Amino acid sequence: MSGYDPTRPRAGRLWYKAHGLGNDYLVVEEGDAWTLSPGAVERVCHRTRGVGSDGIVVLLAGGGPPFRLRMFNPDGGEFERSGNGLRVLASWLRRTGRVGTGGGPFDVEVGGEGVRMEVHAVEPGGVYDVSVAMGRARVGPEAVALDPAALDPEGRLELPDVGPMALRPVSIGNPHAVVFTDDLTEEALHRLGPRIATHRAFAHGTNVQLARPIDRRTVEALIWERGVGPTSASGTSSCAVAVAAVHEGRLPAGEIEVRMEGGSLRVSVTEALDVVLRGPVQEVTTGELGEGFVRWLEGS
Repeated sequence: MSGYDPTRPRAGRLWYKAHGLGNDYLVVEEGDAWTLSPGAVERVCHRTRGVGSDGIVVLLAGGGPPFRLRMFNPDGGEFERSGNGLRVLASWLRRTGRVGTGGGPFDVEVGGEGVRMEVHAVEPGGVYDVSVAMGRARVGPEAVALDPAALDPEGRLELPDVGPMALRPVSIGNPHAVVFTDDLTEEALHRLGPRIATHRAFAHGTNVQLARPIDRRTVEALIWERGVGPTSASGTSSCAVAVAAVHEGRLPAGEIEVRMEGGSLRVSVTEALDVVLRGPVQEVTTGELGEGFVRWLEGS
């Protein structure tokens, strides 16, 4: 991962929780209470033994903009970026007064790359309307570190217990494999998702989407996230699905609605594959890790 720092950051005890269509993240700020070791991240993200979340966003010290951050999956691994995680972070920055509402875009830095975001409005019930300019997507095996030698002459990947599968590799700053299919069922997701996500041909693993266009401006999708499993929604996965559909000519360039289990996000894709993601973030709660729990984390 570009800009990767092998030293794990340390964080304070306070946390903020919000979600984008059910895909929830914790925001913690850099501090001196606990280290985000793989074991500690797993414990904090655990749904019954910790706070519970689909990941953790660490806001690093130093002010901003650009605001610097790092992101971690529930399995303890660090990853490149999350569209929903970025938008949750934006809601925290707005909530704490570090950015304004409708005050124009601001920059963050994650994985050594810059990303521009904007909080357009804060609606009743603590719902933030947030957009993220995700940059220019890339397509093809080299974009996601997929070994081309693993593909057959028709560009399909052989899956254990499944057979050859046609994939559309897309990078949104992190790797995705989009499968266009009419079989958008939980059974299909659980059959294909883990096999593709952990296939040895992907050097860094991949996120997986099963997708089906339903009209010229709408596509529906099921999502299997690398290091997480099935999720109700995903920002970068929505972008990958929209990009794959435009790149293959299944949908025209422009604004596309991506419908997922948790709801819909809007993805704007240009002919050059520049991508902007927009949708709601719902704040949930804030809290503080207990002293005993922190001691337990530090022993992990």
